[in-house]
Amino acid sequence: MNLKSPLLPLTAAAVLTLGACSGAPAAQEGASSGDAQPKRTIVTAFYGLEYAAQQIVGDTATVTSLTQPGQESHDLELKPSQIAEVGAADMVVYLSEFQPAVDEAVTQSGNDHVLDAATVADLLPANEASDHSEEAHDDHSEEAHDDHSEEEAHDDHAHGDHDPHFWLDATRMAKVGQALATQLAQQFPEHKATYEANAKQFGDAMAAIDEEYRTGLAECERKEFITAHAAFNYLAKAYGLTEIGISGINPDDEPSPARIAEVQALAKEHEVTTIFFETLTSPDLTKAIAGDLGLKTAVLDPLEGVTDNSPGTDYPSIMRANLEALKEANGCH
Repeated sequence: MNLKSPLLPLTAAAVLTLGACSGAPAAQEGASSGDAQPKRTIVTAFYGLEYAAQQIVGDTATVTSLTQPGQESHDLELKPSQIAEVGAADMVVYLSEFQPAVDEAVTQSGNDHVLDAATVADLLPANEASDHSEEAHDDHSEEAHDDHSEEEAHDDHAHGDHDPHFWLDATRMAKVGQALATQLAQQFPEHKATYEANAKQFGDAMAAIDEEYRTGLAECERKEFITAHAAFNYLAKAYGLTEIGISGINPDDEPSPARIAEVQALAKEHEVTTIFFETLTSPDLTKAIAGDLGLKTAVLDPLEGVTDNSPGTDYPSIMRANLEALKEANGCH
């Protein structure tokens, strides 16, 4: 009986299995597809980080987001399967003190391959995002101011000491992209050239958006703009504008009657023409305030997710749509 023939397929399979489990060097860039290693997995916390990671890793890794399209990112809750993804990921990119469930998952996972965007994005204090009504303090009662301050203090505490919305400043997005490229190049040196080139390209793209904003918002009839929640402080500070948020950092917080009255007074004082609402939260209150004042409404997207209702299909197109909305509302030319 010939015993050699049936053993050949088994031997080949065993060799392949041993090769996959051994410490053999990873496939070098430019190697044939037959020698390529399985793609790495990068888990990100929300859309802004997901987009940045996609631009840096290219086709060297699969990028996923813990916050699904259309899901409000501030109060994210994770499924057991998502918590497992955090532990198994080759890299986790998140923003500490923004999504407590993600912070907890990262801590419990023991995954050492993480990038906390808070360490590189140069975050602003949370109270700067909610201190947007200084001009009107002299015109309103101390009691109304105290009520609003209590709301701000609660909101700031819920989201830590910093305003999380850095991604609405393209220059900060570039910093996060560069930090991710540097860390990935150290972890996977076989792709270093790709990560460095992609980071350069991503930085150039963010610089182009920044320049469009600087040019487009350089000469405006008014600098103030009213939003559903205080998500645009980074954008406002970068381009010399003043955001007036109806709600604070968290879009789920309900503004008090005193705050609504304050916003209405500020709208009249600054001759605001438009009140901006968002795509992922109810526009009812924003439209009601605008209706009472006879003002227009428009979308200003905080880029916390992309859906069919977004004014664009990705980060660059939505940022440019936001720019056009601001230019029209503020009489920029």
